Amino acid sequence: MRVYVPLTLPGLAEAHKTGELGPGPLTAYAVTPGLREWYVSDDIEELEYAALNRAAAASLRLIAGDPDAARRRVVVAVDVRDQDAVADPDGVLVVSALGEVRVATAVPLSKAAAVHVDADDAIGDVAAAADALGAADQGDDDAQFTVDGAEDHELLWYGVQEIQNLVG
Repeated sequence: MRVYVPLTLPGLAEAHKTGELGPGPLTAYAVTPGLREWYVSDDIEELEYAALNRAAAASLRLIAGDPDAARRRVVVAVDVRDQDAVADPDGVLVVSALGEVRVATAVPLSKAAAVHVDADDAIGDVAAAADALGAADQGDDDAQFTVDGAEDHELLWYGVQEIQNLVG
């Protein structure tokens, strides 16, 4: 199963250094039954893109919680065994957790298929979105508009061999 692990650039640098995403449990996003039902689509590419976007939103939350992290969302696409990714880990299906899975243990970075990272031109919008996230969560429509602005940016695809260049 392909899962999408949200990170920050410092988190990616740590994974590169240790050779694994972890420690577990890891929260990731995947094409789950709940995500399929919510998006009402049979197109696997469309569903995987939706899971990637859920992970990008989670990456934004990680960035908002780390004032020292670069303002670029990071998602690592990793292949794990189906039984290693537990869907609906909290037992309650809520819209904010659609596609969420829990991976119990650290995952070797060698299992990564790709890394997705914001381009430099997204940094301003991602920074503004991270700053507005708390107000958006409280129902502020203007703040939500700012958060949605980060989602207008497509994450770029990088091969795993390019991680060193991303983390400098």
